[in-house]
Amino acid sequence: MLRQSVHKTVNLFRFPSAGPAGRVTLRAYCSPSSLKFSQFSSIHDPLDTLHTKTVDETGRLRGDVRFLGTVLGNVIKASDESVYEKVERTRSLTKKWREGGELEDAREFVSTFSDQDLLKVGRSFAHFLRLANTAEAHNRIRLLDSTTLNSSGPLPDKKDSCGGVIPNLLNSSSSSNISKDSIISALNSQTVQLILTAHPTEVNRKTVIAKTATVQSHLAEADTLREGVTGSYASEQVEEGLKRTIQGLWLSDEVSRFKPTAVEEAARGTLVELGSPLDLTATPVTFGSWMGGDRDGNPNVTPNVTREVSISNRITAAKLLVNDIEGLINELSITMGSEELVGVLDDPVREPYREFLRPVKAKLDRTVEFLEKAQVKLRDSGEATNFNELEDENIYIDTKDLVEELLLLHRSLCGTGCESVADGKLSDVIRNLYAFGMTLVPLDVRQESTRHTEALDCITRYLGVGTYEAWDETTRLSWLQKQLTNKRPLVRRGCWNSADSGAEFFTPTASEVLETFDVIAEAGSGTLGAYVISQASTASDVLAVLLLQRDAGVKSELRVVPLFETLDDLNGAVEVMDTLWSTATYRGAINNKQEIMVGYSDSAKDAGRLAASWAQYETQEKLAELAKKHGIELTFFHGKGGTVGRGGNPATFEAILAHPPSTINGRFRVTEQGEMITQNFGHAKIAERTLDIYTAGLLAEQHSTREKPNDSTRQLMNRLSEISVNAYRGIVRDDPRFVPYFRAATPEVELSNLNIGSRPAKRKASGGVESLRAIPWIFAWTQTRLNLPTWLGVGEALSEVLDSEDGPALKHMYENWSSFKTTIDLVEMVLAKSEPEIAKIYENQLVKDPEALELGAEIRKTHELTEKAVLALTGHATLSENNSRLLRGMSVRNPYVDCLNVLQAEVLLRLRELEGVEGVEAEKKLLTDALMISINGVANGMKNTG
Repeated sequence: MLRQSVHKTVNLFRFPSAGPAGRVTLRAYCSPSSLKFSQFSSIHDPLDTLHTKTVDETGRLRGDVRFLGTVLGNVIKASDESVYEKVERTRSLTKKWREGGELEDAREFVSTFSDQDLLKVGRSFAHFLRLANTAEAHNRIRLLDSTTLNSSGPLPDKKDSCGGVIPNLLNSSSSSNISKDSIISALNSQTVQLILTAHPTEVNRKTVIAKTATVQSHLAEADTLREGVTGSYASEQVEEGLKRTIQGLWLSDEVSRFKPTAVEEAARGTLVELGSPLDLTATPVTFGSWMGGDRDGNPNVTPNVTREVSISNRITAAKLLVNDIEGLINELSITMGSEELVGVLDDPVREPYREFLRPVKAKLDRTVEFLEKAQVKLRDSGEATNFNELEDENIYIDTKDLVEELLLLHRSLCGTGCESVADGKLSDVIRNLYAFGMTLVPLDVRQESTRHTEALDCITRYLGVGTYEAWDETTRLSWLQKQLTNKRPLVRRGCWNSADSGAEFFTPTASEVLETFDVIAEAGSGTLGAYVISQASTASDVLAVLLLQRDAGVKSELRVVPLFETLDDLNGAVEVMDTLWSTATYRGAINNKQEIMVGYSDSAKDAGRLAASWAQYETQEKLAELAKKHGIELTFFHGKGGTVGRGGNPATFEAILAHPPSTINGRFRVTEQGEMITQNFGHAKIAERTLDIYTAGLLAEQHSTREKPNDSTRQLMNRLSEISVNAYRGIVRDDPRFVPYFRAATPEVELSNLNIGSRPAKRKASGGVESLRAIPWIFAWTQTRLNLPTWLGVGEALSEVLDSEDGPALKHMYENWSSFKTTIDLVEMVLAKSEPEIAKIYENQLVKDPEALELGAEIRKTHELTEKAVLALTGHATLSENNSRLLRGMSVRNPYVDCLNVLQAEVLLRLRELEGVEGVEAEKKLLTDALMISINGVANGMKNTG
């Protein structure tokens, strides 16, 4: 599904070969306009609205949303007029609050609802926001189409597009040394790898996504009819199609009744004329995945899950390639071929390309058949297939085998004057192979460092050489290095499961870890990507994984990637890597190349956004300098979430440029998470635009001149960081009122019932807030609109420095250092989206502890302090006053999300009042559904989960 959804994005990198018409064209696109719509009942003639010829694209968007809202309103009204009236009344009351009234009026009105009303009214608002999002996505596609149609060349005013970056590089006086050749060279060598992860999984069910996709397709049909006659039969058919789909949406169950399995999660996820083409083998963008390989704290990702997901990915890739080869057979009816091509055929033939490709297709068909049998065998008996022992099966396992055959055809076409044919579908297939391979996406394996320690402890006790867990770091390093030079395996394969071979020494966790390394050993070429060690903090954590791979007999060892997550781990990363890079055994194993993952989510959860951002920045700087000293080619892997609180940045281009200079160097690996996959890659044209932004950002970063912060700037950042982290931890860690407040004032406890992912909410079921994953941590605060993790600690730091003699220096730093400005602007954006008065509704209804209530009031005052400090620093009169798109979008969504928040607080109150009460299971189920719907609705309205 992934390759299908981004299939057309290969056009971004599909360039004709060198010759009279040879050129590189990367398109630039306009940004979408923001939503603007009125209440459900505002339009009486939806057909006129849908098909009115409108030049203004924003006006078209308004018309689409009004129409969809009207149809939904009519469906609700026909179903239950009393619910429709409650919807309108609730919306009216929250609107009055926005105009200066009391939010309590809305709360009191909602408190009179029956449980059934809470569910139905919540569904109404959730569906409305879902449809509005659909219309906005469609409008973005419409604008992309319009730009493509109306532009005869690049749009240099679009700075985050290759069409804007390249002419800027060529024409800028400060970039006079940047030639066309150097840009081509950079594009040929740079690589963005997007790693798809399942957490947080998209909140919307597949059924709902499918229906909204149908709505979007109907809107596209309506666009083609706008130039025609209003009221025509075709127009009426489109209108009726929309009505049927929205009615079906209303009558569908939008709540996921079961948590998805890890296998199901994986299945769901899945320019300017420069006068020279990119290399056919260039891969400016590639994909990877954690879905089915990420076992960090997720017991549902077993060794057989990784095996099954890997096989499923191979099956999907092979079937797509069968279609590709069939297309080539139909296209390549050419009768002349090169000597090289003719020479590999048994006899002279009339159509050499077709003759060459028919056995290729037959081999792919056998590949699909073999893989499907392997999948059945795994599911039925648990018997695994070793993909490194399949030389005699006459199937495709290694991507290079098929690539070499297709490159032969490409050479033949180019060598016989058929360059334009070579650079058609054949080039697309070759580029697809380089981007996706025979495995669709390579899976990373991720596991906690403590699990490897436990496995090695079991091994050392089994061998009778001591207790690994009790050894200090020096002893561990010495033993690990000695074993790495010893070719004799430590343990016999499977001994951890054999009662006759000492299975009593191995814990279930250790057995699972060792079995996972067996999976790595049997995986074929391209199946797996990297081995990521979460919570890495020592050099022995890295050597342990290297040793476990060697001991399992892994032929092509996965690169071992330490993930530094907490503030302490980030600060200690340089010492860890210096130890490793100074170790001859390790240096010999990595071929002078190293990947390091920087954790944004957990570091922000640990220290607050401001302190974490500075620690991430400095750590990357220091590691890059250390790598240069040791002669290591370093690649950073950025573990960013969708939200600002988890390291996300909606402005991808600016986010890339905000990284420290000389730390990216044309290599950028980053996670794309959960609902962001749907938003960024759910439609081929949006996917193409997303890849355009990434490619342009990486190209611009390589050629931009950005000064490193000087000593005074660093001192100021250290001061801000210290104040911020102390203020943040003073509340989150040290205030005894915080945990009771957090658990009561947010739906954190109830989030475990939302079936949007296979992972447990906590790494340890018995743990407190410190063991809570970063996603539910952020998700809970997003639901109440307080967004505390993003801004807590920032206001105290800014206020103290602004009021000191360093105030002018701080303002100068904001105005002149883009990395700091980006951080503050993101905090400002989140503050603009926050609603402390909404959070107060939750507090007043749900928090019973007087001390916890007192803390809530203090936190809301801190929010106000932070707003004032940010405004004082930025010089803005109102938050995000320079972000018109954000403000317009908020003005549209807020009235509807407000309603859902008031409903959600009431539902939580009723659910908690039923805790421990027997005989009310039906009522609990109804209220739980109402809660899940409100959570989905708020997530859609805020456009993110975690």
